[in-house]
Amino acid sequence: MRCSEIMAALEQLAPAAYACDWDNPGLLAGRKEKEVKKVMIALDATDEVVDLAIEQKVDFLLTHHPLIFRPLKKVNDEDFISRRILRLIQADISYVAMHTNFDCAPGCMADLAADLLDIQNGVPLEVMGEQDGVNFGIGKAGVLESGMSLKRLAELVKTTFGLPFVTVYGMAEQTEPVTRIAVSPGSGQSMIKYALAAGSQVLVTGDIGHHEGIDAVANGLAIIDAGHYGLEHIFIEFMAGYLKKQVSDELEITQAPVHFPAEVI
Repeated sequence: MRCSEIMAALEQLAPAAYACDWDNPGLLAGRKEKEVKKVMIALDATDEVVDLAIEQKVDFLLTHHPLIFRPLKKVNDEDFISRRILRLIQADISYVAMHTNFDCAPGCMADLAADLLDIQNGVPLEVMGEQDGVNFGIGKAGVLESGMSLKRLAELVKTTFGLPFVTVYGMAEQTEPVTRIAVSPGSGQSMIKYALAAGSQVLVTGDIGHHEGIDAVANGLAIIDAGHYGLEHIFIEFMAGYLKKQVSDELEITQAPVHFPAEVI
């Protein structure tokens, strides 16, 4: 199977046109007509992932986060990003990223996270478009079938996503049972205003700073910061399953091990 055929299957799931203007999804390195027999899926194209892809003789690397966000003026071994690109090209690995197009596409990141937390009657936090008469977008807001304390919800998030820890803002302030919840995997600082507009009591997201956290609580919104990687690593397993169903049985599909980049000592 050619790289272009796999990309066509990915495009059916999450069209590149759905991505934010600032984003950079798609084929970032390698040959579009490369013959592919082995695929690896990861969240980030880290040095460890690139090493593993080369070691396992992978033909096609798929990540959620694009390795290239800004234009590269040079491709050499003096910069960590261009060094990874150089190594992928030397190994003849075609490298593709699916980022905000996957975040917002129906059935993808927002819906996956909402389903894992059993959020009912979900609607997009930030509407990005419409498909078949239904809005889709970044994040999801809805209700829980039954109310629970903020602490119990935080424990549920931790268990559901297999996290080593979560950070909670508003534990003392949020005394009522939580029923109205929003989730936005990835960096969620910009999603606070949408969660407030949706009437959510809690936003589950990542990359929340001190000031954003306490300001959200002051406005009546508790925050469960599950980390950027913490909520988005679900991309790996989902995409492995999707490709196994959509593309040739001749493809070998492997997953980079889930590895949380931050630890609490």
